Amino acid sequence: MKWFGKGSDNIEDARGSSGGKTLLGGGIGLIVVLVGLFFGTDLTGLVSQLPLGETQQVEVKQGSNTDPELKFVSGVLESTEQVWDEEFSKMGKTYEHPKLQVFTGSVESACGRADAAVGPFYCPGDHKVYIDLGFYTDLKDRFGAAGDFAQAYVVAHEVGHHVQNLLGISEKLERAGGSLSKTEYNKLSVKLELQADFFAGLWANHAQKLKDFELDPGDLEEALTAANAIGDDKLQQQSSGQVVPDAFTHGTSAQRMYWFKKGFDTGDINQGDTFTSNQL
Repeated sequence: MKWFGKGSDNIEDARGSSGGKTLLGGGIGLIVVLVGLFFGTDLTGLVSQLPLGETQQVEVKQGSNTDPELKFVSGVLESTEQVWDEEFSKMGKTYEHPKLQVFTGSVESACGRADAAVGPFYCPGDHKVYIDLGFYTDLKDRFGAAGDFAQAYVVAHEVGHHVQNLLGISEKLERAGGSLSKTEYNKLSVKLELQADFFAGLWANHAQKLKDFELDPGDLEEALTAANAIGDDKLQQQSSGQVVPDAFTHGTSAQRMYWFKKGFDTGDINQGDTFTSNQL
């Protein structure tokens, strides 16, 4: 893919930054919910909780246009902003642009502390997407999903969780979590993740119509390869040699590919209700 825009103003480059903790006003609190993790990891088990209302104060700067990786991520984020601005406008709503923070090693968010091993994630507590760009090396070398459009899919999927947050979808899942068994909660988590895949496909559909966007031959296959590579069934088979459907949290490879492709083919947000669909 190619992006000819100037890039998003909502990129925060926190690589190499450090700092102390600061109290946040407004009672933002901590919302730790199973959203945004790209490859089958439960955020609730991997972040260290900060005291309520605290987060890490880091020095952040705007991404440099001379950094090709950051420039690419910035372009993808800008394209998601334009697509979701239009989609929310159709619904009579205003889309709030998320921040995307690039970090190295570990990061403090309003959802707590996480290291790069958890993969890219979205934190609903501060409306930010977090990514260590080293994940793209893992995506290529560990999961066999190379290509710039596979990388764009990562960002679009996490932005999809932001859309769910703004629409109140992820909050409903969190409220339901207290009354469900782990197995039943995992089933809802799968539906949430597959909807984020659908939203990523919807982004790709509408991004093609943007004046600064150009889809290259093979791009769609790159995204589908990434979706296939990080299905719960494939990851479980690789890590333990067995598949345990009750432990799925993100969906099978086939499900993830299906919902991304459905979003790409239809471009219709009304077709993305994974919670009532029988096609799971």
